Amino acid sequence: MPLLFLNEISCDTDCEPARAERAMTELARAVLAVVKADRAGTVLVGREPITGLQIAKGQSVGKWSGKNREMWRRLLLMQSKWPHRAVYPEGEGFYDIEYRHRGQPADGLGAAHLMDGLGVSLPVEPCWTDDHVLVERERLVEGAGGEDCSETDEVGVRHLSSSVHCETHGAWIRQGVEAVRKGGLDAVTRGAELWEGRAAHFPHLEFLPGVEQQLRGLSPAWVRPAGSRLAELDQAVASWDPGSEPEGPQWHSWVTGEHQQRAREFCLFTDLDGQLRMFDTHARFTPGPGRVYFRVVRANKAVRVAHVGRKLGI
Repeated sequence: MPLLFLNEISCDTDCEPARAERAMTELARAVLAVVKADRAGTVLVGREPITGLQIAKGQSVGKWSGKNREMWRRLLLMQSKWPHRAVYPEGEGFYDIEYRHRGQPADGLGAAHLMDGLGVSLPVEPCWTDDHVLVERERLVEGAGGEDCSETDEVGVRHLSSSVHCETHGAWIRQGVEAVRKGGLDAVTRGAELWEGRAAHFPHLEFLPGVEQQLRGLSPAWVRPAGSRLAELDQAVASWDPGSEPEGPQWHSWVTGEHQQRAREFCLFTDLDGQLRMFDTHARFTPGPGRVYFRVVRANKAVRVAHVGRKLGI
């Protein structure tokens, strides 16, 4: 399901009217090309409704739509949502993370990165003509001692401003469509499906009773990331040889233990045998502070999962 996030920085600029209209036409063609590839799944997400778009200073989308009625009609028929939080996981606002492009806040591009989508821009400047855009990300992370600290890095965002870019990202779009068509874990769209299909999808994982409600209650944006992380844990323990690897499975993603104080406070769970045990080992998934807390059960050659959802204690 391609989520297309309108890049507000590329709009409402000091661009001459004719150039702005050409850019809007090119962007509309690109968006509709994605819709053609995945009509059922494509969603255009904006900070505000597309009907209120200012394609340049003093120039609303209304003038352009009057000259391009058929294209505008097709845009209005596609799925659209606003503001960005409408597609965020339930209860998630991403207040601990900020994205910038050349020093300017870039909410739309940031949302595209968070939600593994596509940023879409009016190609009015050279920086908006590439199929990927680099943005600066600043986020609060947990330091070695458990304290909050700021971390800044640069990340790439899939980008669309021309129908040519639709061809560039075509394989990624088709993979999503094909996964839905074929079924399987990649086609799962509801947390309930993860739980009900756990025996087939995660045969080497065991779950505490509370995980059922957590999986069934996952927001749509977290279903695939959480499912992928559970599948990675399952694959790791399936290929684990306790005899030659006594230290445990070789994890396929970043897996760490919780700090001692936090572990004692948040990571004690009643195990399947009724005993209180520590489940402080955790894997991460995004968007947001998604976590899978678990412990390795060597006797069963299994991973026992205690929690799937937001990081415990926040």
